[in-house]
Amino acid sequence: MKPVALAPVLCIAGPTASGKSKLALDYAAYQAGRGLQVELICVDSATIYRGMDVGTAKPSATEQAICPHHLIDIRDPIESYNAGEFARDATRLIGEIRARGAEPVLVGGTMLYFKALIEGIDELPTADLTVRAEIELEAQTHGWPALHASLALVDTITAARLSINDSQRISRALEVYRSTGKPISSFYKQEGAPQATSDKAFQLVALEPQSRQGLHERIASRFDAMLHGGLVDEVRALKNRSDLHADLPSMRCVGYRQVWEFLDGACSESEMRERGIAATRQLAKRQLTWLRSWEGKVSMPSETANLDSLLALLA
Repeated sequence: MKPVALAPVLCIAGPTASGKSKLALDYAAYQAGRGLQVELICVDSATIYRGMDVGTAKPSATEQAICPHHLIDIRDPIESYNAGEFARDATRLIGEIRARGAEPVLVGGTMLYFKALIEGIDELPTADLTVRAEIELEAQTHGWPALHASLALVDTITAARLSINDSQRISRALEVYRSTGKPISSFYKQEGAPQATSDKAFQLVALEPQSRQGLHERIASRFDAMLHGGLVDEVRALKNRSDLHADLPSMRCVGYRQVWEFLDGACSESEMRERGIAATRQLAKRQLTWLRSWEGKVSMPSETANLDSLLALLA
C-alpha cells in the first residue's frame, strides 16, 4: 500500500509590517472553528531571543493563546542561532506537530531560514572571532561600503543581495570567505547538502506590498508604536547587562542597534527614530528582493490579503 501523501506545509512569508502574522492567526482561528488545531512555527531571527519583545513585535500572550507558537524565546541574547539550526528545529517540529494530528504553519520574514528549510543548507563554519575583529577594524578605517566592494570581488552572489551598509551580513560573509577560502553562497544548495524535504512539500504564500509608500507608512507607524510601547526601556535593560555588547547578532537587530546608539549618546532621539525607520525600510527591501526571486511561490498583495483570499488560494 502506498503511503498517504501529506498536504504541503503552508508557509506565509512577507516583509516586515505586511500583515503576515495576523493572517496566520486568522487562519489558525478559522481552522480551530472547524475542529482542527494549527501550530505556528515562527520564521524570525529576532523573536528567538528572550527579553526582546517590543522591538521584535513578538506575538502577545493573547495572540499566543490562539494557538501554540514555536521557536519563540529559545535563545538568550548572548547566544547565537543560525539557518542550519533553524532548518533542523523546524523539520523536527513539523514532524512532531503532524504526529499530534495538528497542522504546522510557518510564518515570518527571515528568508534565509525559509531557504535553508526548503532548499537545504550545508553546515556553516563556526565564528572566527579573530577574523571578525580584523574585519571590524577595517570597517572603522574604510567604511562598510568599501568592505561590500571587497566582498563583491570574492562572492558576487552574496554581495548582490546585500545593502552596502549591511554590516552584520557583510562581516559574516567576509569572515566565512577569509576563514575557509569559500564564499558563503557556496554553502547553500550544494550537492550533498542536508535537505529535510523537497520544495514540493511546502506551499509558500508571499505577501507583497503593491504600494511602496503604503509600506513605508506602516513601517513608520509600527516603529513609533514600539517607541511608545517601551522599546527604549527594553534596550536600556539589555544594555545594562554586563555580558551584552553592540556587536552581538541580537543587538544588531533592526531597532535595537539604533536605540543602543541613542543610549550611547551617538545620536538624538529624533535621529534614532529616523535611523530606525530607515533601517526597517532597508530590511523590508531585502526581504522583498528574496521573495521576488523565489520560484514556486504564490503572491498576494499585502494590502488586500485576508483570510478569504488565503482560503481561496489554498482551495
